[in-house]
Amino acid sequence: MEMTESQIKSIVGEVMAKMQLGSSVSGMHGVFTDMNTAIAKAKEAQKIVHRMSMDQREKIISIIRVKIKENAETFARMGVEETGMGNVGDKILKHLLVAEKTPGTEDIKTVAWSGDRGLTLVEMGPFGVIGAITPCTNPSETVLCNTMGMLAGGNTVVFNPHPQAIRTTIFAINLLNEASLEAGGPDNIACTVEKPTMDSSAVMMKHKDIPLLVATGGPGVVTAVLSSGKRGIGAGAGNPPALVDETADVRKAAEDIVNGCTFDNNLPCIAEKEVVAVDAICDQLMHYMVEEQGCYLASKEVQDRLVKTVFNEKGALNRKCVGRSAKVLLKMVGVDVPDNIRCITFEGPKEHPLIAEELMMPILGVVRAKDFQDAVEQAVWLEHGNRHSAHIHSKNVDRITEYARALDTAILVKNGPSYAALGFGGEGFPTFTIASRTGEGLTSAATFTKRRRCTMSDSLCIR
Repeated sequence: MEMTESQIKSIVGEVMAKMQLGSSVSGMHGVFTDMNTAIAKAKEAQKIVHRMSMDQREKIISIIRVKIKENAETFARMGVEETGMGNVGDKILKHLLVAEKTPGTEDIKTVAWSGDRGLTLVEMGPFGVIGAITPCTNPSETVLCNTMGMLAGGNTVVFNPHPQAIRTTIFAINLLNEASLEAGGPDNIACTVEKPTMDSSAVMMKHKDIPLLVATGGPGVVTAVLSSGKRGIGAGAGNPPALVDETADVRKAAEDIVNGCTFDNNLPCIAEKEVVAVDAICDQLMHYMVEEQGCYLASKEVQDRLVKTVFNEKGALNRKCVGRSAKVLLKMVGVDVPDNIRCITFEGPKEHPLIAEELMMPILGVVRAKDFQDAVEQAVWLEHGNRHSAHIHSKNVDRITEYARALDTAILVKNGPSYAALGFGGEGFPTFTIASRTGEGLTSAATFTKRRRCTMSDSLCIR
């Protein structure tokens, strides 16, 4: 059932009212005023979760899936209203994807060897209480997806979310705990603090009861986690290039690239951030992008105004521009366009600031390459060694292989939109914590477990 704006505002108002109720909890499950208290409560819950069977954990996860579907529109509207980023339609799709495709306990597998000298098992056990830092770009999606995987592995989690998305995050954490209680599980399987700060993050990272840290965000927060002295999973920045060569279906490439770039106003970290096109098809590609895919061709003057708008005087991103639509961004620089304009494009050198920097906006610069080898070299430079994501449109398998080896990214999408990598129009599972820097790649339940070996010597081998 579609919700009205007044209903959404009522839900947001209820969340805010509960956040102001008292000193110990905010009237919401799993929310505390103090990080130490949040960790202690999560530890109590983890002792129960650890003893639960896989079937019991899966029952909680099943109820979480149902609740996410029921509240997908609410989450989407809350996220857009609170952060000002993205768009409601795409955020609904992301939440449905999380509900339907996030791996649960089926991802927790036991490996066994048997031979003349007995039987050995390798089982996946929990870390305990996981400390997680989450972004404002995909706040509820990250919290919901990660908690499902962490719970499947027998863990509980304490979040230090981005302050810009605290209301949406608290709503998600409350939903997770309600699902657990409905399934007969404990409260506080996911916890947070009412007012997350750098100090609360520091407490979490240093706390003796947090053995594993998971950071989803920019390079600064990932570096802090990896400098903590604890086991860390770091999902950092990317600047994914999309290469198009002369063997590609150019019209389809234009459609896929623009669809991927504009999905949720370019907030997904895997989204196409720039294009490298070989000279032979570059003009054709831009023609399709502008004439058929709703791209606005920015003049040099408009490009210069955009640079001054999307970056502040210190050269950092203007947060008021991140995740905004092409129409809004163009209006900021004095250009009015119709509603069907969904992306801003132009041709420029790879060093252009709107190309070289990861913007998380539907601005798609196109770099012309003289041939495929030149295109690969420029794409490698543009990816900046993040080893995060890259995309290619080509029908030449040898070239696809060469590109994959050169970029060496956690994700490579071939002949499709970027979001196909997350199971949306492609095979596989979704995640919003893509740990390229620490090597786990797309995280899932198995990522949040420890491998433990159990050996029975000279027994239980029946041959």
